[in-house]
This record gives sequence, C-alpha cells and structure tokens, in this order.
Amino acid sequence: METPAVEQDIHDIAMSLPEVTRLTHAGDLPVYQVKRKSFVFFRGARPDAVDPETGERLTDVVCFFVPDEHEKRALVDGDGPFFTTPHFDGHASVLVRLSELHRISRDELSEIITDGWLCRAPKRLAARWLAEHSGE
Repeated sequence: METPAVEQDIHDIAMSLPEVTRLTHAGDLPVYQVKRKSFVFFRGARPDAVDPETGERLTDVVCFFVPDEHEKRALVDGDGPFFTTPHFDGHASVLVRLSELHRISRDELSEIITDGWLCRAPKRLAARWLAEHSGE
C-alpha cells in the first residue's frame, strides 16, 4: 500500500483546499468548512458510536461528507475502515476512527476529503478548482 494516512493528513489536506476555514466545536474538536458548510469534522464521544466489544463511546471519530448515498454505501460496504450509525441515516457522510485511519492511503484520504469539499463548496468555486486540477 502507498503511504498510510495519519491524522495530520486530514488537517493538511483540508487546509490545502481553497477558502477553507478551521473552526472548533465541543471544546477543541476541529471542523473544516468551505463558505460556512462543514465537510470534515471531528466528533466527541457520542451515544451512537460505541466500541462493539466494550460498549464504550468512541472518542476518535471523524465525519467526512461524501457526494451522495451511492458513495457512502461504497465506502461503508467496502473493505476500508469506514462506517456509519443510525444517527447518520439519510446523511451523505461516513465515519472513521482515527485509530483505523492507517487502513487507507494518504491518496485515498485526499480523494475523500476533496470529494467532500467539492460537494459542499459553491458551484463556481468547485468548477474553478476542477478546471485547475483536471490534468492531475
């Protein structure tokens, strides 16, 4: 596998995209937004995400917006670390534990974050970015 993804990659990739703002919520958990629309956010312990073995609330969960339900199902049903919970039914996003992030490559992570940014960015900004990066 290529270079495994690590938490710092999330921050670096998100901030490399145009017009991104980093905010915090629930104390100091990062949220990345484009024009006040979140596309990546870190979650605190919530009752909907628990360790299947211990029942303890997960404290290392990150939510990534995805373009649509089809993409969500592909990621959740694939062999990667992505999952969802009933709380996110009908929401175009996937969850991943930071402790499982190494199971995907930095390039895969970049694609997921960029796709999330593209679906949340204003149409003109997204179109301009796509035109600038069409040869990559």
